[in-house]
Amino acid sequence: MNNKIIQHVKVHLPHQILPSATVWISNGMLKRIEPTQEIETIEGEDERIDGKGMWLIPGMIDVHIHGANGYDMMDGTEDSIQEVSRACAATGCTSFLATSVSSTMEDLLNMIRSVKAVIGREQGARIAGIHLEGPYLNPKRKGMQNEKYLRHPNLEEMKLIFQEAGSLIKMVTIAPELPGGLELISFLKEQGVVIAVAHSDATYEEAKLAFTAGASHVTHCFNGMRPIHHRDPGLIVAAFEEPHVSLQAIVDQVHLHPAIVRLMHRLKGPEGMVLITDALQAMGLGDGNYMFGGHHVTVSGGIARLADGTLASSTVTMNEALRLTEANGISMEDAVCMASTTPAHILGLSHKGKIEVGYDADLVLMDEHYQVQWTMIEGNLVPMKDT
Repeated sequence: MNNKIIQHVKVHLPHQILPSATVWISNGMLKRIEPTQEIETIEGEDERIDGKGMWLIPGMIDVHIHGANGYDMMDGTEDSIQEVSRACAATGCTSFLATSVSSTMEDLLNMIRSVKAVIGREQGARIAGIHLEGPYLNPKRKGMQNEKYLRHPNLEEMKLIFQEAGSLIKMVTIAPELPGGLELISFLKEQGVVIAVAHSDATYEEAKLAFTAGASHVTHCFNGMRPIHHRDPGLIVAAFEEPHVSLQAIVDQVHLHPAIVRLMHRLKGPEGMVLITDALQAMGLGDGNYMFGGHHVTVSGGIARLADGTLASSTVTMNEALRLTEANGISMEDAVCMASTTPAHILGLSHKGKIEVGYDADLVLMDEHYQVQWTMIEGNLVPMKDT
């Protein structure tokens, strides 16, 4: 059945909350959204879904995720990509960028081939493309990135990557101050890629050059980059000053202090800030020992660290990031915008990220505790699996 009616839901519209509404879906698209005075009998044979007064939000979009449920997208297998797809859907995410870490060229190409084999037949969230996080990153700000794989930007190597991945490459994170960085930005801009900056020791001046050249995004802002100093503002302040530059935020109460989350929101607004998980394979499994990016990683109390104490991605989910963002003092309307609408806009997903007539019926039903009850992608309910 292609047509559905969702009743008894509190709906997050782009600039309005309907405390009680009915939503009509036809052929995977949002056909009609109306406030409900009283739920009377609705004529027709459409499938009816009772939302039981819970929240209906647009499907969230994670532009930065590495793994989940014990699977890493760098494993080079289709099963790993599918497991991340399922885990994303179970936590309210309907689209995601399969994200790499710095590696050998062979491992990166295997990851790309796995994504290509799965795209179009995902069992959960849809793959919106690939995010290359590295390998053109600065060892001085490497974070958990494996230094033995880091190298200077190499235009010929990047062209080989594009030969394999083509238009699937949607975002590339680089350190623009490295030799060849600006040349690589020019190439990526020609390809229509979102150029992000992180794992970078760029000065304020170097970052300004990168943003002028075409960089427009900051990966996991404040983490893996030169910190702000009053005589050396660095790339973060440069990004704050550029209206076209958006920021990623890992809101897990570990990577960013709540006051920093509020500062980012105050300066950039919900249209200039995106919630991400940056999750590794421990997402959904919890504490234990893992391998990630060629490193041994220990997760304790939900916090992933290398042996030397360096933070190594996160275990937060998108629905938990949404909850924590509101707990940090940001309205739910803005938090939903940062989790859904803004990433859709950044990636050019013109029919996703909003509950609006004519948009894809990518929807999430959540209770008051932000627990996902079900996820719908293009009008189809995704079979749920515990994560």
